[in-house]
Amino acid sequence: MAETKIPKDIADLNFEDALSQLEEIVRDLEAGQVKLDEAVKYYERGAMLKRHCETKLADARMKIEKITGLGDAMKLEDMESE
Repeated sequence: MAETKIPKDIADLNFEDALSQLEEIVRDLEAGQVKLDEAVKYYERGAMLKRHCETKLADARMKIEKITGLGDAMKLEDMESE
């Protein structure tokens, strides 16, 4: 199954705004006040927001590892434990 492209309105969000929208969707769905068709749309948007947040976190982690050199240290640790 091919991944759905993240819509521009989500791709343009920073991590905090995307997470806030995701939290709002979760609250609305958990409240059970959303009709089925709307719930499906909420779920789809929530899945895209989640993927966007995960990408933002992964990017930040890679930058931190690059700055601190932890990425190389972790690889070395993994190799030593094998």
